Amino acid sequence: MELSTAHLDDELEEQLETAFHQDTAQVILHDVSRIARENDPVDLAHIVTRLPHHSRVVVYDNLPDLDAKIIFIINTTGSTRTTIFRQISDSEIKDLLEKMPPDEAVWMLDDMSDRRMKRVLELLDAKKRQRIQDLQKHDRNSAGRLMTNEYFSFNMNATVGQVAQTIRDNPGIELTRRVFVYNQKEEAVGYASARSLIITPPYIPLRQVMRPIHHKVREDASREEVIDIVERYKIAALPVVDENDKMVGVITYEDVVEAMEDLADDTIASIGGTAEDVTEHDPAWKRMLWRAPWLVVTLCAGLVTTTSMMHFEAAPWFRYMSFFVPLIAGMSGNVGIQCSTTLVRSMSLGELSYKSKKEAMVREISIGLLTGTAFGLLSGLVVFTLYQTGLQPSGEDELRIGITVATGLFAACVTATVLGTISPFLFDRYNIDPAVASGPIVTAFNDVLSSQIFFLVARSLFFFLT
Repeated sequence: MELSTAHLDDELEEQLETAFHQDTAQVILHDVSRIARENDPVDLAHIVTRLPHHSRVVVYDNLPDLDAKIIFIINTTGSTRTTIFRQISDSEIKDLLEKMPPDEAVWMLDDMSDRRMKRVLELLDAKKRQRIQDLQKHDRNSAGRLMTNEYFSFNMNATVGQVAQTIRDNPGIELTRRVFVYNQKEEAVGYASARSLIITPPYIPLRQVMRPIHHKVREDASREEVIDIVERYKIAALPVVDENDKMVGVITYEDVVEAMEDLADDTIASIGGTAEDVTEHDPAWKRMLWRAPWLVVTLCAGLVTTTSMMHFEAAPWFRYMSFFVPLIAGMSGNVGIQCSTTLVRSMSLGELSYKSKKEAMVREISIGLLTGTAFGLLSGLVVFTLYQTGLQPSGEDELRIGITVATGLFAACVTATVLGTISPFLFDRYNIDPAVASGPIVTAFNDVLSSQIFFLVARSLFFFLT
């Protein structure tokens, strides 16, 4: 029975760690070489990220052949690639890039310094270099960067036999699941599947077996647009065209999966306020500086809340109400995060149309009102019961304390709901990642706002109920 990937990774890591703890270099190299031969380069590419940087280079050097090294380099992390590129020559990098698809080669070059990238490009074949440079001119998060410019396309009058011969003459082009078709104006008009080419007689022209292209994107389209189209229509290979509708590349489903992973990483980083533009090679102080701006926001929010609490310290009602500030901040904060996270998810999946945005906002605010009402009443009842039964000593009117806590929690939850509902759409309108709405800025702002609302309610009810 095959092992799960997690179990496989653990076993492979243990084997490599044991090999690197041997007494002599000869034993180390022998064992590492054996492990590199017996295991899939993809598994090795993932597991070396758990090893020290010098060990990663040793694993790479002991891979059995160039093809295995290419698979390893493509599937490992940018940090590992940077480590390996520092240890190998320009000519060896050139050999790797020569056998890679241009779209993969572009990502490899991104992990090099500009000076070295220029040196390596000069060593490449002129045709290969031009294909890579054509992709490099596009924005990193655009369709032009995601696409590959190595694909098969033919005039609609070409025969199936001519197509088959061309594919045989170009074994280096891997994208054969779809062959694209253009008309006399070189506009992309259709495609033929690999199955159609196999079962169709060689004398039949492509125009008789092709299917129309229903979906395509411009080369400047965003990755979010590409992901939305491919996911919605389950397109195996999405054509990319220029302003003249001439085909310039293809985005495969595998490319979209990688883009989705990158987008998910960016979203999680935005929510957590840890969008670090650093690598494993950078020192801890540099990582701290990247996180510091987000933490400064939280610090300022805490200072504002503390200052306001000190301002109300002499008030007679503050003696009891100050104990409930953590309750108010915690509950309202979670309510706001739930609203914003739900909306951000719907926005990222393309589930919200222009008309449904208002419905989504009304729905979330309604949920917030119900939540505030239910938990406000519950908390007020619990607080009243605790004071009434003597479990919590009080010299004040227990009913007034319970009503104040219930009303304050309700007002704070409603405020947090409104903030958590409006902020994603507000950020999106100004082309800011809506995930920031669930990040530390809005969370800190919500803490300050909810505590001030609670203090306002407590102060008002104290004089009203006195």
